[in-house]
Amino acid sequence: MGNHSEATEFILSGLTDRPELQVPLFGVFLLIYGIILLGNGGMILLITIDPRLHTPMYFFLRNLSFCDLCFSSIISPKMLLNFLAERKSVSYTACAVQMSLSIAFGDAECLLLAVMAYDRYVAICNPLLYTVTMSRQLCKQLVAGVYSVGVVDSMIHTCCTFRLSFCSSNIINHFFCDILPLLALSCSDTHINEIVMFALTSCITGSSFVTVLLSYIYIISTILQICSAEGRHKAFSTCSFHLTAVVLSFGTLLFMYLRPTSSYSTDRDKVASVFYTLVIPMLNPLIYSLRNMEVKDALRKAMSKLLTNS
Repeated sequence: MGNHSEATEFILSGLTDRPELQVPLFGVFLLIYGIILLGNGGMILLITIDPRLHTPMYFFLRNLSFCDLCFSSIISPKMLLNFLAERKSVSYTACAVQMSLSIAFGDAECLLLAVMAYDRYVAICNPLLYTVTMSRQLCKQLVAGVYSVGVVDSMIHTCCTFRLSFCSSNIINHFFCDILPLLALSCSDTHINEIVMFALTSCITGSSFVTVLLSYIYIISTILQICSAEGRHKAFSTCSFHLTAVVLSFGTLLFMYLRPTSSYSTDRDKVASVFYTLVIPMLNPLIYSLRNMEVKDALRKAMSKLLTNS
């Protein structure tokens, strides 16, 4: 492969090259992907059909589940196939598409968590103005902005990455087409790419993190001013599940991308990638459903209606 214009395919090395682990890992990740499909698909359906969940918070949660579902579906099927395939190849175009879509939905999820934090801030700190401030039009505009930023960022990264030359090898030491392993594979000067990646990731992740941090500073301050212990517990319970999801997502993203490529370790980063591409999308619907009475009530109502009709 002389340069990127001559490349026709890449080879994905996968999670491990040990043959005895391929089938067991296939079973484990097939189960995880099934839970992702069931959990996030169920959350989207439940929020859609239950009128009590037609509020800004659940509107954003439905979009978060959609992002989790799409994000995992971009990566998981190919990864599962490669566990059983002898030749783990991916075409040059498919690799670019996979990287572009994964970045777009990854960014959207990060920004959605910030939007959800702002929603909780308005609900707890300015409850009387909540319905006016978080209008349906504003919610739609915020979600549209989230997806727009994700698409623009993914286009920039994809164009910058696939202008590089890959002349030494076509073997990507990863289980999907991600920026860091592609930069490590390239024989071109990737200094500009690293600057662009760090700048854009810092901007998106940093602004989201600051929004979440400031929102929760005000939220906690407001909760502490509530006189009754029951009132404080009720107020905190409405945002505790979101805070859990934020810690998991931002912790992994900061570890993955906001560090120099000189510290890039394939084995360590593969584990982190599994966490944010599969484990977090699996955990999010569980976090939001198991610790949320409204979701559990809506689920019981839906199941009761389904059993009655059957």
